Amino acid sequence: MQCPLELKRRWERRKEARPQELLAAALDLFVERGFASTRLEDVAKRAGVSKGTLYLYFTNKEELFKAVVRDSIVPAIGAAETAIAAFDGHSAELLRTVLLSWWERIGATKVSGIVKLVMAEAGNFPDLAAFYREEVIERAAMMVAGLLARAVERGEFRPMDVNLMTHVLIAPMLMLVTWKHSIGPCGPDQLDPLAFLDAFLDMALHGLLPRAAGAPAAVS
Repeated sequence: MQCPLELKRRWERRKEARPQELLAAALDLFVERGFASTRLEDVAKRAGVSKGTLYLYFTNKEELFKAVVRDSIVPAIGAAETAIAAFDGHSAELLRTVLLSWWERIGATKVSGIVKLVMAEAGNFPDLAAFYREEVIERAAMMVAGLLARAVERGEFRPMDVNLMTHVLIAPMLMLVTWKHSIGPCGPDQLDPLAFLDAFLDMALHGLLPRAAGAPAAVS
């Protein structure tokens, strides 16, 4: 029979872990069902707690969704920002690293379902769309724009409209996630995400490099 002290320690450890357990359960259900169809009682049940316990940590479904985004997507942007700041090689290799890292940390995981959820349900939940735009889209766009501006300044990419090119580069990434979570699994021909990214980078980089320079050996 366990002593009361050991039971107390186990309870405290479980209490500390509950926010992450709730976030993990919420991520699963948001991706499976969408925002509108996810109920807080189902999140609590999947996390193995009561609905009342969930309310100790999150006041409503909107706040729970924001916490999921801040826990699963925002840190990936921060990691990319840090990597860009520390990188001293050719900007073509930096762009490749950033996009492939994004796929590894977001696109290839269940977290990518949140990206598709926002695109699908933004019209019905404008406040959540505004939150996502501010904390994810605008920050990620600023990061990519900074990368492109760095490349132009160093003479590694040709002069361009940096803001416009930022959207051009982001659009195929969103398409890949949308395909993955919609009609992609239903078709006979499966799209290889890494092959898609490699083809996209090949096309993008040869268009971005100074016309007289050619592709550097590091990215060929």
